[in-house]
Amino acid sequence: MDKHYLTPLFQPDNVAVFASRDAPEQQTAQARVLVEALTTQRFTGRLVFLDIQVSGTLADLAQTRADLAIIALPPAEAVQALEVAGRIKCKAALVIGSGTPTDLAKDMHRVAKRHGMQLLGPNSLGLQRPRAGLNASTVGPLATPGPLALVSQSGALTASILDWASQNAVGFSTVVSLGPNTAVDIAQVLDFLANDPQTHSIVVYMEGIANARRFMSALRAAANAKPVVVLKAGRRKAGNVAAQTHSGTIVGSDDVFDAALRRAGAVRVRSFVQLFSAAKCLASRYRPVGKRLAIITNGGGPGVLAADWISEIGLDLGVLSAESAARLQPELPPLASLVDLMDLSEEASPAHYRAAIEAAGQERSIDGILVVHSPKVGVDATEVANVLAETKSRLGKPLLSCWMGDASVTDARSALVAAAIPSFRTPEAAVGAFGNIASFYQNQQLLQQTPPPLSALAKPDIEGARLLIENVLTERRKVLTEMESKALLSAFHIPVTQTLLARNATEAMMIATQLGFPVALKIDSPDISHKSDVNGVALNVMNATAVRDVYQTMIQGVSRLLPQARINGVTIQKMANSRRGRELYIGLKADEPFGPVIAFGAGGTMIELFNDQAMELPPLNQFLARRLIERSRVAETLKAWRGATAVDREALEHVLLRVSEMVCELPQLREMDINPIIVDESGAVAVDARIVIESAPATARNYAHLAILPYPARYEQIWPMRGGGEYTIRPIHPDDAQMLQDLVRSVSPQSRYFRFVSALNELPTSMLARLTLIDYDREMALVAVHRDRQVGSDGAIQETVRIVGVSRYITNPDQSTCEFSLLVADDFNGKGLGSRLMLSIMEEARDKGLAQIEGLVLANNPSMLKLMRGLGFDIRPFPEDPDFKLVTHAL
Repeated sequence: MDKHYLTPLFQPDNVAVFASRDAPEQQTAQARVLVEALTTQRFTGRLVFLDIQVSGTLADLAQTRADLAIIALPPAEAVQALEVAGRIKCKAALVIGSGTPTDLAKDMHRVAKRHGMQLLGPNSLGLQRPRAGLNASTVGPLATPGPLALVSQSGALTASILDWASQNAVGFSTVVSLGPNTAVDIAQVLDFLANDPQTHSIVVYMEGIANARRFMSALRAAANAKPVVVLKAGRRKAGNVAAQTHSGTIVGSDDVFDAALRRAGAVRVRSFVQLFSAAKCLASRYRPVGKRLAIITNGGGPGVLAADWISEIGLDLGVLSAESAARLQPELPPLASLVDLMDLSEEASPAHYRAAIEAAGQERSIDGILVVHSPKVGVDATEVANVLAETKSRLGKPLLSCWMGDASVTDARSALVAAAIPSFRTPEAAVGAFGNIASFYQNQQLLQQTPPPLSALAKPDIEGARLLIENVLTERRKVLTEMESKALLSAFHIPVTQTLLARNATEAMMIATQLGFPVALKIDSPDISHKSDVNGVALNVMNATAVRDVYQTMIQGVSRLLPQARINGVTIQKMANSRRGRELYIGLKADEPFGPVIAFGAGGTMIELFNDQAMELPPLNQFLARRLIERSRVAETLKAWRGATAVDREALEHVLLRVSEMVCELPQLREMDINPIIVDESGAVAVDARIVIESAPATARNYAHLAILPYPARYEQIWPMRGGGEYTIRPIHPDDAQMLQDLVRSVSPQSRYFRFVSALNELPTSMLARLTLIDYDREMALVAVHRDRQVGSDGAIQETVRIVGVSRYITNPDQSTCEFSLLVADDFNGKGLGSRLMLSIMEEARDKGLAQIEGLVLANNPSMLKLMRGLGFDIRPFPEDPDFKLVTHAL
């Protein structure tokens, strides 16, 4: 049960191939290619070829005891073969082919599900596991073994990448060509690769996803453990011409995909060339830790080009400290002053390169090194390349190369490829490649954020907001009026300008006089999306007479332009003091398939012209809100400039947090504009707002409308400890990584063995990351946190915070059962923690709708078996291994 459920697919011991090996004339074209691919090299497991027409009885076939069935038959026969594979207890199946219609694909899915098989295909071009010698694909020869995994939704692209890799010394741990209609989808493959020790980094080509929540969950888990680079096709789509708010038009699905990848901790590339560049860097096992790139060059021009591109794509130029530069002076020619560039001059020798690389490698302010070499008379380019190969193993940071020229540097490039040093032909390509993997470092900070749906700010009036929405929906309306929109914002404590509705000119004059001049008048109609487009906005109206005239002119003009529009009247509000304020925009758009996304940027009437929007998926915390602001172009204007004071950034961040709360708690929201929101040194106020809603399913109350599930703070509880004291049980979060490691290190070797069935002394980094950053939708880990307060010798109170226990479950592929684990600190045994952690994790699993919880307990672990009996678990032998007991409990 500790093995991943896709292990039989990607790491089979025995494989049954449903294609005749001895009668090629009876094979399809793809079957002939597959048989050759499977037999060209030696598979480490057992390979058996079966023909369902002549291979004997079902009992005979069952003797093959295969983990994986590979089927290369016409679609109708493939369904029959899949049925046979299920009956002989194959745990996974791969259907090779193309052109299988949707109805037959569904038949295959049903057969696989009935037999509990994991099905890759149909319409898949297969998979490769080079280290095992398994080439179950029709995309070309078996790839060279290496640390890089490739997952692709295009067979043609898979073949192209493998062909390129064979010439560039790039090796793969896994290659998967998915294709349409496959049962095992991209999310499940990513989930396997996240836990695969052979895979150190992942490259993905994708065209679409079926389930955003599942995709985000798997991508976050994978990117938390290893670098993931994604190339997505279909970037541009037609805008939504029916959008009723600005957010509906300026937020495109590709922009949302960008935001989703950032939040998942992955890196997106924009072209096939960039994908190759990223693959080169990832195949070299580089783990980027920052964005400061140093340039070592023997020519000023290429160095300037590289430095320019560093600035262009948002990286920083890495510079030697004065001390390091001074130490280099005796060994190098005088350093030219070329921006902050290390220029070796034209007489640079291989020894000069070595000294410069070693100096940059020891400099803490440098995260990566790019060596740019131009052909020079009297300098052997291959000798310089060999210097890079020699120094690479001693560097703790990425080393990239750009050997310019062609014929004279061919051997040098070969030496660089052989040393697994990424090599590029232009400085811009090399800098861009570093930029792509450096983005991984930046996005990891976003990945670690798991904010709750509600902030620590004052509690909003959620029920009042829901009642307002229900009343609007009862009237069969979807667009809230300005006053209704502002009432909804006020329920979440977002400051708004006071707005009153006037139904005639006399009311307008009275309201304006009470509010004080100048005022703004706006047409109030549920049928008008953009008031400015129909002259429905008048600003800075200075007196009562002007208010009367503007009111009458506005009503008449709008009625003439839109005779069918329902007009409630005109709203009056006092003009916001924006002389020193900045007009900003905060919006919301419900995207398909990622759900709601929050947008931020420049506001006012020029919003579409500026097209300045940064985006983030909810929920937000203050860190994410701050980063969202920083990614916008308008962020620079929020500082003090041209006599204007800096705005109250904290107030703006609080508005974003409030909008996040609205998005989480109100699944009926489809589009929203707060435009403009005026921010100055004294705070923020929403001047205008427009909201579009629609009915939401009941399940959305459990945050099913969000692509990223919020931190489930509702499961936090304080419990008394047997013998005195108390402890807190709460869901785990990424910041618990060190405390979890301390718990594992502190327990006895026997306790570690009972929990992990391994002699490990501590958790590997990748495993620690996987156990602390989890998807609360498909798994849960509850930690028991104990605070010990003691008075020190100086009288000060010292507090020690420890994780003293952790229970966990992971949902099984059947989506109805889950597997649990439990670990309690040795010095807290007998205090009731084990029972409480198990009861709490069972309660949470029950809330998720799971039917059964199960686990494997070593037969020589009497204390754990006693605990299971006390909790009412059923205990019986585990058929696959007599050393374990299978314990189960209905939920």
